[in-house]
Amino acid sequence: MNRFLDFIEGLGAGITGKLDRLGRGAMFFAALLRILLPTFKRFHENIRQVYFAGVRSLAIIVVSGLFVGMVLAIQGYEVLQRFGSAESLGSLVALSLVRELGPVVAALLFAGRAGSAVTAEIGLMAATEQLAAMDLMAVDPMARVVAPRFVAAIISLPILALIFSSAGIIGAYLVGVELIGIDAGAFWSQMQSSVDFKLDILNGLYKAIVFGVAVGLISVYEGYHANPTAEGVSSATTRTVVISSLSVLILDFVMTVLMFRGLN
Repeated sequence: MNRFLDFIEGLGAGITGKLDRLGRGAMFFAALLRILLPTFKRFHENIRQVYFAGVRSLAIIVVSGLFVGMVLAIQGYEVLQRFGSAESLGSLVALSLVRELGPVVAALLFAGRAGSAVTAEIGLMAATEQLAAMDLMAVDPMARVVAPRFVAAIISLPILALIFSSAGIIGAYLVGVELIGIDAGAFWSQMQSSVDFKLDILNGLYKAIVFGVAVGLISVYEGYHANPTAEGVSSATTRTVVISSLSVLILDFVMTVLMFRGLN
């Protein structure tokens, strides 16, 4: 009986802790939104953070997109050839990338590279009392440190998703046309006829924007509330990658359901 009561108590404490953390995150997000517009006036700081989060992630995005496109081309060709539709390889790859793989994989890579770096940076600033020093100098650390990094994530991720999809299409072209021998005209014409700008490309961009908000918010929140120790910063960085990855996958499912329901 005591073990059962201890289990119920532990379960309740865990649920309460998660709800408390969720509420604190919502309050943090609301406070962030209140200072978001003035953040755009710090143009140079925003550009610096976009460079840190976006430009420095280009290498892994381009290389990953290129090889994902190559793998899609090989696998897609094997399937389409059975049905005599190998010329539709361009359509298959393009739709897979712009609708799903581009935004999702780019967001996962972004969380692992830029999100973790942002959390570690802010966490180290808290551990070395730089954020506390800003408070003493009447400088709001939310506006000076947190908001520009959050904005940079929202700006960078949609662009990186487009670059990932473009690199994937180029990789599929190299494998499908140059290696396998599919007609280049059929590859591009099938792609152009099947990919719709509004239904496919814009929906993929909407996903990337939402993922950028989620990953950016989680990154800055975990860094800002990290325990001011080496172990605390390390734990916050790990939580950023794990929670961001799960959030991206869950949001992708929800948005896909809503988008396809809107089409029916």
